Order: sequence, then structure tokens, then C-alpha cells
Amino acid sequence: MTDTNTEYNNVIRHCKDLFLKKTKDYGTAWRIMRPPSITDQIYIKAQRIRTLEVKKVSKVGEDILGEYIGIVNYCVIAMMQLELPEDAGENLPYDIVDKQYTEKVNETRDLMFAKNHDYGEAWREMRISSLTDLILMKIHRVKQIEDNNGQTLVSEGLQANYQDMLNYAVFALIKLGLAEQK
Repeated sequence: MTDTNTEYNNVIRHCKDLFLKKTKDYGTAWRIMRPPSITDQIYIKAQRIRTLEVKKVSKVGEDILGEYIGIVNYCVIAMMQLELPEDAGENLPYDIVDKQYTEKVNETRDLMFAKNHDYGEAWREMRISSLTDLILMKIHRVKQIEDNNGQTLVSEGLQANYQDMLNYAVFALIKLGLAEQK
């Protein structure tokens, strides 16, 4: 399978299904998180992937696949949090969460196709460990932007960095075979 659109959509379908199931279980408890806390959650997942890539063994039995799925879903959470007003409340209706998830992913997928046009799907030739490193680099950029209260001189903002991290995580999930799982 080399149809990027189909692969991307299959990965997102898997990630979204898990996200919405957790929404039914927990509601939107993530709404309590401030943006830097979400960034730190993404960092924890990416750092764990890097550690597992180096050590090759997991002592808690969770795999890299689940961590990349977590990165996708935390990036969506981050993008939703950026747009939601502070007074939106902690409990969002399920249908709004479903709609917002789809909107954020569609915007991010469109960005990916624009970049794939310019870069020629170079990600297909990259090592998964390089995708992990790119996510970690983007996290450091986001942390710096957050520390600067969102102010940048010439750099992309938070949304663009979360979109890139989400796309890198999807690429890794495609390369790990999630796109082919039913």
C-alpha cells in the first residue's frame, strides 16, 4: 500500500477511534490542561519512544506504536485548546469533540499534502528514529515559543508546530504498519 491518503486516513481512523472511546470513558478531562502541560505530555511520549529505540526493551510492556498514537491525539488536543476560549468549560459535548477532532486533522492532512508536493514524500525514505528526533526538536521549539508567551519574530507559531508533530507521528505509524491494520 503506497496511497498516502488512504494510509493517512487509516492511521487517523485508528487514533480517532481510541480518542473518542476515551472521551466516552473520561469526558473531556484534558480541558483542565494548560498548553505547556500538553506540550510536556507530548515530550514524555516522544522521549519514551527515543529511549525504547535506544534500549530496544520495554519494562512496562507498552510499545512505540501506542506512544505515537498518543502524540497524534495530544497534538489534536493542543490544537483544540489553542482555539477554545478559556470560558468554554471543562465538559465539551461529544459531538463537538468529534467535529473538532475531524477539523484539526483535516487541516493538518491538507498541510501534509502541500508539503509532500514540495518535498516529494521524502519521509518515506527516513528512519523512524529521525521522525522521533524531529518531533523532539519541534517540542523544544514549542517550549521556547510558550516561554516567550507565544511571540515569535520569524518562526511558525504553535499550531504549525503541533501540525508538524502530528504529521511526523502519522508517518511513523504508517511506517510501523498501523495503516494496514483493520
